[in-house]
Amino acid sequence: MIEYLKQLFAIEDLRKRFIYTLLMFAIYRLGSHIPLPGIDASALQDFFKSFQGTIFYLYDIFSGGNLSRMTLFALGVMPYISASIMMQLLTVAIPELQRLAKEEGDYGRYKINQYTRYLTLFVAFVQSMGIALWLRGQVSPKGIPLVPEGGVLFIITTVVALVSSTMFLMWVGDRITEKGIGNGMSLLIFAGIVAGFPNAVIRVYEMLRNGDLTPFAVVGAIIFVLLVTFGIVFIQEAERRIPVQHPRRQIGRQEVMGGSTYLPIKINPAGVIPIIFAQSLLIIPSTVLGFIQHPIARALHDAFNPTTFLYNFLYVMFIIFFTYFYTAVLINPAEVAENLRKAGAFIPGVRPGQDTQKLLEGIINRLAFVGAIFLSVVAVIPVFVSLWLKVPFYYGGTTALIVVGVALDTINKIEASLLQRKYTQYRRKVK
Repeated sequence: MIEYLKQLFAIEDLRKRFIYTLLMFAIYRLGSHIPLPGIDASALQDFFKSFQGTIFYLYDIFSGGNLSRMTLFALGVMPYISASIMMQLLTVAIPELQRLAKEEGDYGRYKINQYTRYLTLFVAFVQSMGIALWLRGQVSPKGIPLVPEGGVLFIITTVVALVSSTMFLMWVGDRITEKGIGNGMSLLIFAGIVAGFPNAVIRVYEMLRNGDLTPFAVVGAIIFVLLVTFGIVFIQEAERRIPVQHPRRQIGRQEVMGGSTYLPIKINPAGVIPIIFAQSLLIIPSTVLGFIQHPIARALHDAFNPTTFLYNFLYVMFIIFFTYFYTAVLINPAEVAENLRKAGAFIPGVRPGQDTQKLLEGIINRLAFVGAIFLSVVAVIPVFVSLWLKVPFYYGGTTALIVVGVALDTINKIEASLLQRKYTQYRRKVK
């Protein structure tokens, strides 16, 4: 990493991109400390302490703690992420969008991106309206209203502030992608999650000093974090390489030589999406039941506690289902086989067409199974390890996959930029 930073600052273009990304992060963190008007901050803090394990806690992770503090960036970039996932699913389900994505090239991608932004605006409006209406009727455990004066002006102000800040963050993410380093939206989520790490370290130090944590627990937590990180790096970077043979072809007057390449398929192509979907489906019932004061509702709410067998069993089943589902959305074996056939390429020992499709389906299903088991382990085990060691933080599942995945993607892009620059310099010397 130190070598990367040295090379990065030695190259003017990369240095400018890196500094630009840091400036965008500074703007993001500045907005994360500006509270929404009309909300009692102390009452809000007491109120959100009782929301561990609910959908609000999950959303708060992605917003970098902005939701629990109700800052300008309370929604974060989650409306855009939700809209992007919805557009991916709609593109598969609606033939017109599918044709636009496949046949229209850059124009099709531009239009789908435009539709995603419109959908982001709608999702942000619905979510901000829901937050405004919900906040004005809530009180803290001490009986203090979160919104002392929750009239029409509060609703309008909250909706305008949250929607405009979400669209601003989308613009910031686009600027980072264009003029910075890495994917802007992913880096903003990464920055929000990482921003909570120093507080976790401080809490661990205070608990260790006060005797609430043993040195064994701290060492165990550090080893566990390293093991989870190593496992995620290993699986995220692992891929199945299917050999592909390209024949010699004649294009106009030029003869293109054939050769052997490979078709890479990642072991976990679905990424963190299955965990997000599974958590959302399981947390929503728990959140709704938490507002119902009835013995049956309370019993069901306790049954959906993240430490119960029922919750974790359903959690694993949903992760496996969504891993297969989202992998099928991302990779279409029939389409891949058809593209290979059109290009005149083939997998050695396998006939083009149906046989190639069946081979790809078998490989993808096996990889999806391995990916689903990996996601289940990363999602479930850290909860019980954190409880066993009694550490005041949770590292695993969504948090770990996003942090490690975004870091790997950013490092790969930096490596690609450095390699491209070396190649350009070499070509100039040869000329």
